[in-house]
Amino acid sequence: MELSTESLKRCELITVAGRVDSARAPELETTLVDLIEEGRRNFVVNLRDVTYISSAGLKALLAAQIKVRRRMPRGSVAISQMPPSLMDTFQLVGLDGLFDFYESDVEAVGSF
Repeated sequence: MELSTESLKRCELITVAGRVDSARAPELETTLVDLIEEGRRNFVVNLRDVTYISSAGLKALLAAQIKVRRRMPRGSVAISQMPPSLMDTFQLVGLDGLFDFYESDVEAVGSF
């Protein structure tokens, strides 16, 4: 898994690539939680180049969404450029109603 973070005016843009499996998901969760602890409240997670996401990866995203909403009621984790295969996974486990999904980073960033 490759992970990059970019601070934008309205939010943090986290780009993830590769496999988000149980060995790598803690890195994603730590990155998100650390940013929340620093006071950041809006996140866009670009999953365009993610080929696989395990339950640990889903948990990392869900944990960040819960934590940011508890700490900052207007905070949110949005997901951009979700591959259709990953969207099927989100729908299967019922997480599609907990996140906002956008076709592009521009749309997602503009939502904040």
